[in-house]
Amino acid sequence: MIDVEGVLGPRGVLSEVLPGFSWRSQQQEMGDAVAHCIESGGRLIAEAGTGTGKTFAYLVPALLSGAKVIISTGTKNLQDQLFIKDLPLLREAMSSPASISLLKGRANYLCVHRMENALLDARGHRREVARHLRQVQGWSIATRSGDIAELTSLPEDSPVWPLITSTGDNCLGSECPSFSKCHLVEARKRAQEADIVVINHHLLCADFSIKDEGFGELLPVADAYIIDEAHQLPDVASNFFGISVGTRQFLDLCRDTRAEYVREAGDLPKILEQIDHLEKAARDFRLAFGRDGHRGTWDEVAGNAGVQNGLEYLQKELEGLRGMLKSIEGRGKGLDSCLTRAQALGTELMQIVSAGAAEEQVRWFEVHAHSVRLNSTPLDVAGLFQGQMACHPAAWIFTSATLAVGESFAHFQQQLGLDKADTRCWGSPFDYSEQALWFVPKGLPEPSVPNYTDKVMELALPMLQASRGRAFLLFTSYRALHLAADWLKDRLDYLLLVQGSAPKAELLKQFVEHGNAVLLGTSSFWEGVDVRGEALSLVIIDKLPFASPGDPVLKARLDAMRKAGGNPFMEYQVPQAAIALKQGAGRLIRDVTDRGVLVLCDPRLLRKHYGHTFLDAMPPFARTRELTVALDFLQGG
Repeated sequence: MIDVEGVLGPRGVLSEVLPGFSWRSQQQEMGDAVAHCIESGGRLIAEAGTGTGKTFAYLVPALLSGAKVIISTGTKNLQDQLFIKDLPLLREAMSSPASISLLKGRANYLCVHRMENALLDARGHRREVARHLRQVQGWSIATRSGDIAELTSLPEDSPVWPLITSTGDNCLGSECPSFSKCHLVEARKRAQEADIVVINHHLLCADFSIKDEGFGELLPVADAYIIDEAHQLPDVASNFFGISVGTRQFLDLCRDTRAEYVREAGDLPKILEQIDHLEKAARDFRLAFGRDGHRGTWDEVAGNAGVQNGLEYLQKELEGLRGMLKSIEGRGKGLDSCLTRAQALGTELMQIVSAGAAEEQVRWFEVHAHSVRLNSTPLDVAGLFQGQMACHPAAWIFTSATLAVGESFAHFQQQLGLDKADTRCWGSPFDYSEQALWFVPKGLPEPSVPNYTDKVMELALPMLQASRGRAFLLFTSYRALHLAADWLKDRLDYLLLVQGSAPKAELLKQFVEHGNAVLLGTSSFWEGVDVRGEALSLVIIDKLPFASPGDPVLKARLDAMRKAGGNPFMEYQVPQAAIALKQGAGRLIRDVTDRGVLVLCDPRLLRKHYGHTFLDAMPPFARTRELTVALDFLQGG
């Protein structure tokens, strides 16, 4: 039997050897529940409020169990934290012999073969790319892991990244001339041998969807799967269980075919001409979709002459390249790989645009600045996910600070087909009624009025002054964020940080270091952001975070629920928004000494019949509708 109390209990190992460790009954109880699930091979859904210490609550029984455990997280940041900080700390404290391994998706590792190809083709690169390539080459000699996260000197948007990493499309697998030096192969070997493997949801679902062929299954067979930040899993699974084809893949195929042609052939210039034709076809297809940022169903453009002509041109030129590569099959492993990719792209593209596409899929497109992506996404992943769980018999633990709506886990369970799982909920040990105040202001208009954001900012300004900055302003749209930034820029005495002006990590670093900054963000700042102490004392949320009704996948899901006789608004949209609001509210109080005010500006919370769902989902903050009470609370902090 796994002795969790001996480690997490009031007189356990951690209380004796870890400075600052304090016993929490919720943490020990969750640890016991996780231990029981691992031992019994069961299914557990566990919500653990902020401050519970849920990370140690699942890591301790995982380390004690002697089982092979795969831990999946929603973000690379948490993945790195578990591997670099939490697991080594616990292993040492517990004198655990368990071995640990970190495994990321292939795009996170240097591909030696592609780097060498890029260096051979250095003449075709811009000066900046050539300089970055030299940096990568120097680092490649010293790195042991090949994890490109070590290359902190290169910007996130550097065009060098696709030149030095591989995808499932362009990886040569065991046929690669650099296979013996492959960092991804080494990382997977370490994962096969380790007791605890830390991955992320994208890799878990990539393994499930078997898209990443070349080395067999990505993940080792495990006795237990622990899914942290599990509220993100349904959306990730939807993406991976579908099909997606973008013009960037066509351009990447052209670039790689040109490089492999130079290396392995060189005597058939018509192939280079065909590559040029395909590049033009891909770019023309993107232009047929018009403005950047547009998303819609395939049916919206299926009858558009420009889109249809562009599609036919793209398919024709892809088939032309495929035919030429087929005629020289066997000339080289690289060119043969490009042939396989061309065939797969053609097949997947046809599956998406075909009139006979499956009814249980929604076909949609999204337009980016330089590319367009076509997608076919399943309306419901519960059956698909359950099928994969059946193929991976093991204990399954799903945990997050936000899985339940009120006391019900039904929404999360339905999304993944987990109706037979045990459910447990542990509240936060924080004294929310003393530490936090929830302010819902009077007199604000409906969010649909044109000047709503201005009214929110007029309310926010005196609160920002009372809090001396130290605030997050969270918005449900980029449009509102930019309107707010423009409104505040000449009225605020504190440093204004706006999402998009710098990488997220850099903005958070500035926010903490400055001490009284004001940060404006959208969805990516609603969760996974941990700012403790006095740097954050005010969180203002502009609207209830309902997903955009124009989103093609959401619209199709709601239509399907409606046809089945359900109430999609109350059964899907409201629970989703309640969980998102709980995530946003969770930014405020991160420690026992934190103190602050949460402001939700949306009057629908108290005017609409569904408002009680949001009220029931939130932590037990003290509540007020009076601005003076909120200002006094802030000034008292």
